[in-house]
Amino acid sequence: MPNLQDQVILVTGANRGQGKIISKHLASLGAKVAVGARDIEKAEAISAEIGKDKSLPVQLDITRKDDWEIAVQSIIQTYNKVDVLVNNAGLFIRKSLLNTTVEDYQQLINVNQMGVFMGIKAVTPHMEKQQKGSIINNVSISSFAPINHAAAYAATKAAVSNLSKSAAIELGPKGIRVNTVHPGIIQTEMATNSDLDVNDVDSIPLRKTGQSNDIAQVTAFLASEESAYCNGTEIVVDGGLTLGTDV
Repeated sequence: MPNLQDQVILVTGANRGQGKIISKHLASLGAKVAVGARDIEKAEAISAEIGKDKSLPVQLDITRKDDWEIAVQSIIQTYNKVDVLVNNAGLFIRKSLLNTTVEDYQQLINVNQMGVFMGIKAVTPHMEKQQKGSIINNVSISSFAPINHAAAYAATKAAVSNLSKSAAIELGPKGIRVNTVHPGIIQTEMATNSDLDVNDVDSIPLRKTGQSNDIAQVTAFLASEESAYCNGTEIVVDGGLTLGTDV
C-alpha cells in the first residue's frame, strides 16, 4: 500500500464523486489533503469528514486564475509545501455535435482544459523549489475512445492528454512528474445524472462498472514514491472497455 505520510496534496473537485473518495483515500494513507471546491462550505464539510488535522478546505473555482493563486498560497502558508496536485474537477456535457453550442464548447474548454493548465502553472513554481512533485490529471477514456454524442467533451480531454505528455517532458528535468488516469464508466453522481447507462456492462470484459475507489487507488500510486519512475504514464481504468470486442 502506498505511503503518503505527510505528503501535501491538493485535490480539485473534491466535494463529490471521484474527488471526494480520492481525498479520503489519500488522507487514509497519511497525506495532508487540501480539499478544493467552488463552494467553500462543501469543501469544509468534506474536510470535517476527513478530519481537520488531516485536511484543509480551500475555495477553488478552477476556471479562475485568482482562485488558483489564493488556494495554493493558503496551502503553502499552512503546510510550507505542496507535493502533489490531483486535477480531478471536470465537466461532462453530452450533446450531439450539431446541438452543441459555442457556449457549451467554451464552458468545457474552460473547465476541462484551462482548469488543468492553470493548475499546473500554479503549483509548478513551488514544486520546482522542492525539486520534486507529482501532478496527476484525471482525464477520461474519451481522450482516445470518444463516446457518441460527446465530441466537445472528448476534444477537451484529448487536449489534456497531450498537455500532460508535453508537461511531463518539460517538467521532468525539474523533478516534477506528470501522469494521467483514464477512467472508464465509473459509478458517480455525474455519470448517473447523464444519460449514460451505467448498468449496461455487456461491452465491458469485467462485466461491471468501476467505483470511485478504483480511481483513488491508482491516484495514490501515482502520488507515491512507488511510481517514482513513472512520468508521462497513462493508466486506463475501464475494466477493459476500450480493448475491443469480445464477440
